[in-house]
Amino acid sequence: MRGETQTVKKKKVFLEGAIDPGFIGESIAKHQSRTDIGAHDIFLGQVRMDPIGEQKVIAIEYTAYEELAEKELHLIREATFEKYKLSCMHIYHSLGRVDAGEICLFVFVSSPRRKDAFEASRYIVEEIKAKVPIFGKEILSDESHRWKENT
Repeated sequence: MRGETQTVKKKKVFLEGAIDPGFIGESIAKHQSRTDIGAHDIFLGQVRMDPIGEQKVIAIEYTAYEELAEKELHLIREATFEKYKLSCMHIYHSLGRVDAGEICLFVFVSSPRRKDAFEASRYIVEEIKAKVPIFGKEILSDESHRWKENT
């Protein structure tokens, strides 16, 4: 766990467009040399092609109050490191258009033990959904749009 006086370095969270599977693979590969890690847990949020009446969601256009969102994400990181015994944590979220089937959220946590990795990953995702000002405008198959409701 992090010490009382140690703080977590603020990291870039937002990426333009969909999160590339190659980026995810590279992130995982970078951890192979870490012998203090016994477990990784990964959450990937993917845009669904939900039916909306006669239409389907073909993409989501993500926007955020970036300064406030970065601050909230930093607080979530700090709280997660305090609550769980983690070796490292990475959070990335898309901005801009992400088509159905593409990845828009990548949460990757590593820990000496699996229980902390599992629980921390879920905690992070739920906190992001509840607290971070990220907004999605669903683009429908007829090119109309509506603001996405978080569920």
